[in-house]
Amino acid sequence: MNGRKVAQIKPNDPDLHERLWRARRYIDECYDLPLDLTEISKQACLSRYHFLRLFRDAFATTPHQYLIQRRIAKAKELLCSERLSVTDVCFEVGFQSLGSFSALFRRCVGDAPNNYRERQKESLRKVPGCFILMFGLKPVQNRSR
Repeated sequence: MNGRKVAQIKPNDPDLHERLWRARRYIDECYDLPLDLTEISKQACLSRYHFLRLFRDAFATTPHQYLIQRRIAKAKELLCSERLSVTDVCFEVGFQSLGSFSALFRRCVGDAPNNYRERQKESLRKVPGCFILMFGLKPVQNRSR
């Protein structure tokens, strides 16, 4: 070793725990912005690499993976709505490229965004109307009429 002392933070340090949660909340609130590790780590007042290591240890995922999971979850929610096109959903959740969004979505969900939307619509057709009304969902109109 080169003689430098590395500051050790106890894993159950409440201040550290709060700072990591602050950074995670920042990702949750700003997932649609172009976030990078430097910007996220500033929320926890830690260096990039120290933050990366601590975040991964605390949440069993990297900040980037968590950001992607958050964006995909929001995209799934938006795709269930008829109001936005797949392209609009892509940009709404913070992706810069439709191609990378579609590839990541397929890898995470197992289906292309358009196919996912159709599958979700089809599954709603199988739900009794009273449940759809009870939960405030829009009934899906049968287009074959």
